[in-house]
Amino acid sequence: MFRLAQISGQLPAPLSICRLIYQVFAEVLLGIELPWNTQVGSSLQLQHGTALVVNCDTKIGSNCILRHSTTIGNKILPDGSVSDSPTIGDHVEIGAHVVIIGPVKIGEYAVIGAGSVIVKDVPSRTVVAGNPAKVIRKLEDCVDVDSPRALISESPITTNELSTPGAGS
Repeated sequence: MFRLAQISGQLPAPLSICRLIYQVFAEVLLGIELPWNTQVGSSLQLQHGTALVVNCDTKIGSNCILRHSTTIGNKILPDGSVSDSPTIGDHVEIGAHVVIIGPVKIGEYAVIGAGSVIVKDVPSRTVVAGNPAKVIRKLEDCVDVDSPRALISESPITTNELSTPGAGS
């Protein structure tokens, strides 16, 4: 339905009825704010999309996964102007309750943990989590995978790997 709304958005007003139907269906019934004019690559997955809010100027790459209660958009700067919106690379997985604001770039094959707040660029092939988000793990190089999950090492992160050097155990 999203793609039909995008196509009909380029037509004259009387013919753009799909755009209105999409808005009512997605925003009112499903609680998903993904404007029809957002640049979205192929094969976007909305997993439990309720309470998803995406700014229309956001760019989302191909084969990405967005989960519920996530906000992606711009922010108001101290001078009153509005920042650019995020750019999300290909094959990115975004967990539930994530906030991504400002002119940040999310690299390809990145994984963003649930509840993270992203205010800085995220490198490609990394797992980030926290508020503010920090790199938790670098993903192994792998070619031709469909999901960042396929890149995650099987070995779990230990508490020692997450602790700050010099901090108490």
